[in-house]
Amino acid sequence: MGRRELQEINAGSMADIAFLLLIFFLVTTTMDTDEGINATLPQKTPPDMPQNIVKERNVFKVIANKNDELLVEDDLLGVDELKDKTIEFLRNPSNDENLPEMQLMTLAKCEESITTLKRLLGNSNAENSKTWEKELSKWEDRKRACEWFGNYRMLPDVALISLQNDNGTSYELYITVQNELNAAVNELRNDLVFKKFGRSFKELDSKNPDDKLIIKAVRQVIPKRISEARTS
Repeated sequence: MGRRELQEINAGSMADIAFLLLIFFLVTTTMDTDEGINATLPQKTPPDMPQNIVKERNVFKVIANKNDELLVEDDLLGVDELKDKTIEFLRNPSNDENLPEMQLMTLAKCEESITTLKRLLGNSNAENSKTWEKELSKWEDRKRACEWFGNYRMLPDVALISLQNDNGTSYELYITVQNELNAAVNELRNDLVFKKFGRSFKELDSKNPDDKLIIKAVRQVIPKRISEARTS
C-alpha cells in the first residue's frame, strides 16, 4: 500500500490573520500618558482695561533653590509651614500692611458694576464685546458669591503667588511645594463651601449646572493664581 502524501498548509492565510490581530491590538490598546500638574495662571489683562502696577505686598514669593532650601518672602521656611503662610497671604486676617490690601466685595458693588458693564456691552463693537462679556461673567459670579456667602474680603486682581524653581531643585521638593500651595487654597475653599452647603469643594461636580455655579463663585472668593518661573 503506497504512502499518502500530506497536503501542504496554506501559510498565506495565517499571515493575513496575524496582520489583522496586530491591527486589532494597536487600535484597542490604551497607552499611558504623562499628566502634568493643574495650575490656574493669572489671566492676561485686557488691553482696554487700566494697567495696575503690582505692589510688592501683592506678590507672595516662593523660591525653591538648587540646595533644596525654601525661601518664602526672602526668609528660610520649612515646607511644613508653607500652607499656613500661604493661607495668611490669601486672607490677610489681621490687615497686615505687608500683605495684600483686601477689597470688600458687597452685593451693591456687584450690581453697580454689572449695570455699568451691560451699558458698555451695548455700546461696544464686536472686537471689544468678548472682553466685556468675560468681565460681566466675573462680576455675576461675584454677585452670586455675595448672595450665598455674604459680603467678603477679596484679593486684588493683581495679587498672585510667584513660584520660582532653580534648575537644580529636586523634583521631590517641587512636587511638595505644589501640594502645599494647592492644599492652602483647597482648605479655604472647602471651609467656605461646607459652612454654606454642608459639602466640601472637591465634592462639587462641574458637570452639574448648580454645582458649576457654586464652583465659579467660590473661585472668585478664593482664587488660585500661581505663576511659575525658573531662577536660572
